Amino acid sequence: MRKEDCFYLGKIAKKFSYKGEVLAWLDTDEPGLYDNLESVFVEVHKHLVPFFIQQSSIHKNDFLRIKFEDIDTDEAADGMLGCEIYLPLTMLPKLEGNKFYFHEIIGFTAEDQRLGDIGTIVGINDTSSQALFEIKKGEIEILVPMIDHFIIKVDRDNKKIVLDTPDGLIDLYLNS
Repeated sequence: MRKEDCFYLGKIAKKFSYKGEVLAWLDTDEPGLYDNLESVFVEVHKHLVPFFIQQSSIHKNDFLRIKFEDIDTDEAADGMLGCEIYLPLTMLPKLEGNKFYFHEIIGFTAEDQRLGDIGTIVGINDTSSQALFEIKKGEIEILVPMIDHFIIKVDRDNKKIVLDTPDGLIDLYLNS
């Protein structure tokens, strides 16, 4: 499985028992959706390796307690600590309305209600406290804060996001 075909679910944070059980921190708002997984992909030396799950359960809201098949000792579990876990993109729950996954909107046209087509969404910058749409208009990069009231419509059929940006924000980039 290629990493591009998967989404990041979380990270194996710590051991839970002496029988190889681990706790994986889940990077999701709805951990209960992932309670009964049959398998996950674990990133080992930059490769995704499938691991089958013998048993799992939600632990303290954000953690998944996992007993992997063939991981039966404390030492075997040590080798998994810090490893990231992934699932295929096909397992993501479908979102509707103006909710979207970051990877889903890459390549969408960004349209401002006043200015029309302002470019193509080429990425999402979520490294700061406020996530930003990275929009390319020719050679110009436009950064627009990902604020709910700026997003008027996510049009999946036409691969377009309609925005209502404050006066002057887009002009800062286009007129410089």
